[in-house]
Amino acid sequence: MSLPPCKVAPEAWPEAEAQAEQEPPAEELEPRSELRRQPEAGLGSEPLPASKHQSEQFFDPRCHTDCLEGPLSCLFRRLGCEVGAHPWIFLLVPMVLTAALGTGLIYLPKDVEENLEEQYTPIGSPAKAERHFVQERFTANDSHRFSISRKSTEVNFTCILAVSNTTSLLEPAILSEVSKVDDVIQDLYAMGENGTQIHYNQVCAKHQGLCVPSNPLLYAWQMNRDLDLRNVTFPIYNHTCQPIYLAGTIGGTFLGETMGMNQLLLEAKAVRLLYYLKTEDGEDNEHGKKWLTHFLNQFSNIEKSGLLYINFYTMELEATLMTVIPLVHLCGSHHHKFHDFSLQMYRCDCVRNKMWAATLGVISAALAVVSGFGLMLYMGVPFVIIVANSPFLILGFGVDDMFIMISAWQETSLMGNIKQRLSSVYSKVAVQSPLSPTSWPSIQGL
Repeated sequence: MSLPPCKVAPEAWPEAEAQAEQEPPAEELEPRSELRRQPEAGLGSEPLPASKHQSEQFFDPRCHTDCLEGPLSCLFRRLGCEVGAHPWIFLLVPMVLTAALGTGLIYLPKDVEENLEEQYTPIGSPAKAERHFVQERFTANDSHRFSISRKSTEVNFTCILAVSNTTSLLEPAILSEVSKVDDVIQDLYAMGENGTQIHYNQVCAKHQGLCVPSNPLLYAWQMNRDLDLRNVTFPIYNHTCQPIYLAGTIGGTFLGETMGMNQLLLEAKAVRLLYYLKTEDGEDNEHGKKWLTHFLNQFSNIEKSGLLYINFYTMELEATLMTVIPLVHLCGSHHHKFHDFSLQMYRCDCVRNKMWAATLGVISAALAVVSGFGLMLYMGVPFVIIVANSPFLILGFGVDDMFIMISAWQETSLMGNIKQRLSSVYSKVAVQSPLSPTSWPSIQGL
């Protein structure tokens, strides 16, 4: 048995080597030596061919998923470096640009009535085509043959509902009071742009040259004060061989015996006065709206006298908007406080929670609103009332992206400088912000 060279004396090295050459190698070591040689041989041999799936995954040049993410990340990384290298430029230039573009808000229209049909209905919609088809076959003339059943467009009108405190208003004394109110309304006139007077008979819808009566039963009584109100039938009343339909103008009825297809009208608690205005001609439509606005201003306290009025819905929407605007500041302040509170709950450290960064993010979104609105008004883009909701949407998107930027900033290394950290943040947020779980669904919804 041979000994290791380190255990044999120098003069015994030749004898040990000769003895080792004469002894055959042990058989149990041969498999181990072969096993040891196999990996060594494998290192020098060619690699095994990869499967088809692996070759397509690692060697197919067409499989690139960062064709958009890569250039965007690189571009925004450079932008982050520039922001970190020149912070004052990127802080002051947007402020100056906002101040310059914000002056375009002086062109914001005031006291201009919005056309709700143009704002809320698409151009070339099937509904408009169908209405045009109806208008060609069911013509209407507001100046000679007005008929509310043939109108397929918006009609300007006002309505007064008179309610009796007695058992019935089918009494001459009560109808006389209602007739006085009718006369006062028809005597109203508004002032035009050049000082001209706009009377009711100039803007009222007419039938056979006369204004359409506000109430057919009241008009019949005005023409004949000796009219027997105890023989009035409902819902159709034949007056001088002319049928009058009363179902839409008389309410709170108590009917008696049947007379043919109608019944005798014993009591009526309410009567409705309708004043239709011309809308076919553009000038007549504007004059009618001015008269209607003057009517509403004159009868602003009409509820105190037991009468109610109804105006067109455009003014109602504008009035609703004016009541909502004072709540905008309250909503914005609560939104800002919630944003800061969320960051404080995330970390109690006043330095690392980046409250000032969050505040500046909200301010940045507000400055974007001012700049965008001012630029659009400078370019002559018409302002519609529905766009007034966009500041809330822009603030929502801006604050949401601010959370992503602060999260990316907190993941950067504290040992890096501002330039390096900003470049890292911008490269990550470049793709995450537009495709975030809240921004992308919101954009699709809009």
